[in-house]
Amino acid sequence: MSDLSTLKPFVERYVREAEATLEAPYLLSAMERIVPILLRARSEDRTIFFFGNGGSASTASHFVTDIAKVAGGTEPRGKGGRFKCVALNDNTPGLTAWANDTDYSKVFAGPLRALAEKGDVAVAISGSGNSPNVLEGVRTAREMGLSTIGLTGMGGGKLKDLVDIPVVVPSQSMQHTEDLHLIVCHMLTTYLRDEQPAPPR
Repeated sequence: MSDLSTLKPFVERYVREAEATLEAPYLLSAMERIVPILLRARSEDRTIFFFGNGGSASTASHFVTDIAKVAGGTEPRGKGGRFKCVALNDNTPGLTAWANDTDYSKVFAGPLRALAEKGDVAVAISGSGNSPNVLEGVRTAREMGLSTIGLTGMGGGKLKDLVDIPVVVPSQSMQHTEDLHLIVCHMLTTYLRDEQPAPPR
């Protein structure tokens, strides 16, 4: 049998580090700014575009599934009102076409130019905050008049200064950063499903 003597201290350390990312006050502040934007998008029937690479692409897809289905009112406790969401990284043929015919840095910017309208919302997810295609997507979103939200970590990279609302996980660990991004996803979904205060005027 393998020696698992290091497992217990590893698990305890991982949990302590994860808890530290949750206790920082930035999280409530970010939620207070993000929720009104999502509620406004719902009330105005705007589209919310999510995008990221790798694990962040998975988080973008997860966000869309949860917010469109659970917070959108199809669950028994849902309070109605749809959230119109798209995960740009889900369209594999389109993504590879943009990468092949132009450049990989354009795989989110190109579809945004084709699909987005002023007043829509872009949610960019990058653990490092420095993914070129995510940054290019945000630049395009800003040029088109979209509200921009960025989920990142490791100091925030370039992303934190490009978006209207940065959520910078206070960790240098990609694992803890991605853990927290999923918690933000579930926190927003649950709040929007169960609470859903009146949209801001």
